[in-house]
Amino acid sequence: MTYCSKGTGIRVVEIKNHSAITEFILVGLTNSPELQILLFWVFAFIYAIALAANFLLLVTISTFKKLHTPMYFLIFNLSLVNILSISVTIPRLLQSLLTHRKTISFYGCIAQVYFIIWALGSELLLLSFMAFDRYAAICHPLHYTVRKEVCIGIATTVWIAGMMNSATHAGLMLQLSFCDSNVINHFFCDIPPVLDLACSDTSRNESMTMVSDVVFGIGSCGLTLTSYFFILRTIFRIRSTEGKKKAFSTCSSHLFVVSFYFFAIIYTYIRPSSVYSLDKDKFVSLLYSVVTPVVNPLIYSLRNKDFEEGMKMLTGNLRLLPRP
Repeated sequence: MTYCSKGTGIRVVEIKNHSAITEFILVGLTNSPELQILLFWVFAFIYAIALAANFLLLVTISTFKKLHTPMYFLIFNLSLVNILSISVTIPRLLQSLLTHRKTISFYGCIAQVYFIIWALGSELLLLSFMAFDRYAAICHPLHYTVRKEVCIGIATTVWIAGMMNSATHAGLMLQLSFCDSNVINHFFCDIPPVLDLACSDTSRNESMTMVSDVVFGIGSCGLTLTSYFFILRTIFRIRSTEGKKKAFSTCSSHLFVVSFYFFAIIYTYIRPSSVYSLDKDKFVSLLYSVVTPVVNPLIYSLRNKDFEEGMKMLTGNLRLLPRP
């Protein structure tokens, strides 16, 4: 039997003597109509730039054989993750800003949690493998050899590990009961704000969140920062001032973006539930769900000479195509 509770507008359905919410309301970033129009165009522009930059990177790496290296193979997968990450959040946000329709179905919300956690977990692992690859290439160049099968194995492991992690979180979330409020103070469904609404025991969810945070968050962060520490130590030992500046400029920009990303993830997930501030969290989450998919292709590829050479070859081939 389906009915609406008075005064709340919450649609519920009677299941086995208790009520279960069938849809949620995403508060979003603002309630101001003027700001919503402005934010729509801002995020539409960001989404277009992110898709264009990442697809350009994918096509360039695929077509230019000089970029068929372990590092660029990992960057290729990073771009796929970035496209997944920003496509999970931005289109739904754009729809809400344009139509002012803020509801999302229960299973649609769980699907959002599944895909965003899949993207975040995979990206954390990829960043750590990329940092370790740079460490091996810079600090031990004479012993640096990576076979194609190893690269494929690493990428497969990253995607499967991220998928299993997100499936566990989504599966545990499906077992929760939501019966009091359906208002999520966020612009997409994420673990902390959704768990905040549960009216059943969330201890298993919180324990699993802590385990995955330690493995994916702290573990990946530790490996990444350790790799960059040895990379920077090797760079400082370079005698050539010009070579030192060039290498330090590239690695420092990588390290800045990686540190920024890890900070946002750790701030959002690795905290006790009692100190969550959902108003702050939804703005911090913009860093890892919106900003990094735009910044990553710029930092990792567009400043690289080999990539620039690949882009020139790609644009040259496009000019040679017959025109209608």
